[in-house]
Amino acid sequence: MTRRFELTDAEWERLAPLLPSSGGRGGQWVDHRRVVSGILYRVRTGVPWRDLPERFGPWKTCYERHRRWSADGTWRRILDELRIGADLAEGDDWTVGVDSTAVRAHQHAAGARHRRPRRLRKRGT
Repeated sequence: MTRRFELTDAEWERLAPLLPSSGGRGGQWVDHRRVVSGILYRVRTGVPWRDLPERFGPWKTCYERHRRWSADGTWRRILDELRIGADLAEGDDWTVGVDSTAVRAHQHAAGARHRRPRRLRKRGT
């Protein structure tokens, strides 16, 4: 049984082959599954990196792996591969949802200067 925000076995089977196999010059990385679950937990809950639960390992490991994979395009490649699989599974019958909602704000909500209006002087005084 997996906890909330953690990868299921089926999700991990699809994701594992798409991840880099080693850390490059330093050798082998610690468990990808635990780190990726930590990254997903942080993304879904919005907690600061330093507040990640200990079950995901050191927060800095999760942060550095997320930063490195964002910079080198690993996340983009994973998304592209998963999207191809999803498109093939859906076939010709897939749908797209687009939301073009626009919300207008009052001028004072947009960060405009908040000056008091000038006092009008009466003429002749």
